[in-house]
Amino acid sequence: MAVGEYLFPSMPPVAGVAIAAAGAGIKKPGRDDVLLFALAPGSSVAGVFTQNAFCAAPVKVCRAHLAEAEARYLIINSGNANACTGDSGYQNALTVCASVAAQMGVAQAQVLPFSTGVIGEPLPVAKITSVIPTLCQSTCEDAWERAARAIMTTDTRPKGATRQLVLDGQTVTVNGVAKGAGMINPNMATMLGYIATDAAVAADVLQKLVRESAGLSFNRITIDGDTSTNDACMLMASGQAGNAVISDTSSGDYALLRAAVIDVATELAQAIVADGEGATKFVTIDVTGGANHDECLKVAYAVAHSPLIKTALFASDPNWGRIVAAIGYAGVTDLDDEAVTVHLNDVLIVEHGGRAASYTEEQGQQVMNGERITIAIDLGRGAAQETLWTTDLSYEYVRINADYRT
Repeated sequence: MAVGEYLFPSMPPVAGVAIAAAGAGIKKPGRDDVLLFALAPGSSVAGVFTQNAFCAAPVKVCRAHLAEAEARYLIINSGNANACTGDSGYQNALTVCASVAAQMGVAQAQVLPFSTGVIGEPLPVAKITSVIPTLCQSTCEDAWERAARAIMTTDTRPKGATRQLVLDGQTVTVNGVAKGAGMINPNMATMLGYIATDAAVAADVLQKLVRESAGLSFNRITIDGDTSTNDACMLMASGQAGNAVISDTSSGDYALLRAAVIDVATELAQAIVADGEGATKFVTIDVTGGANHDECLKVAYAVAHSPLIKTALFASDPNWGRIVAAIGYAGVTDLDDEAVTVHLNDVLIVEHGGRAASYTEEQGQQVMNGERITIAIDLGRGAAQETLWTTDLSYEYVRINADYRT
């Protein structure tokens, strides 16, 4: 179940970024579940990761390797998270890295590992290492859809996005794939996102860019309020496009690249929401008129995480009282309810502390019957604003997560 139709885009190659996928039978036979990214020498890699205290072994290894060496390879498996697996899990992640390093003749620290799937189960190292020789010998630049499929878990469809732009007279490509459908409330700061460009970008600039782009995209989505142990968003820059190296965040070229990367990240983030576990509604929550961004986010998350609101959305029930209740308990100091307005799409439902005089139940019902709904809240306190994207909560969400391990 997913909201709306989705066609995986035609994605041009990114020079200096090669891909291979294979089936190791980690969870289900007959499907790709191990993915390799191979980067040209001199590439830069930056990332942001989950802030969950029980972060997975591959997250710990990845952070350590990024601090130690120039990354050349990313190895990702689905079907097993290698999380809450103690020192043996850490050593297993290192073993996978060592296998890639031995095949490709690089240092172990130049390999970054990632895993997604069931928490608490030992990583099936032998299954993964058995396909690594095939992966290393079969990389190509035009396997982006296969990459997107290889990292899927409860996703119903692969997710990709692409943009092209001109920098310094050279055509630059930005491609991205992501997975995620449940346990989605990233705080990076069980989704994985990989964005690659052939632009030449200094390492410190790339790190700033991945933080900014994740903050405006993957950190603005929530399906169920659960932050995974394995969240990661990686930005890779091969430097093969031939543009002058972007080393200044105040430059025009940085602004152009930043816009393209944020576009790709936002499209991927919204695709995750649309494919949320059991989702039947894609919901945008716009909070404006805040005294600061923090209180806008408090209100947005209160609405997005309310099970009463989410179940009303599933039922297409315009129960606006649940929305104002969530606004009221969000923790905004000295909130003036008389100043707050609430719209469903373009229908005014709340003003002056109560139901809008112009509002009718029929108007609200018409909005709620749609697949895409915007809840627009004006706090009437200032100029700050924030946007989140979320879903409803359906019977199917419960079924998927009740049956996840079986």
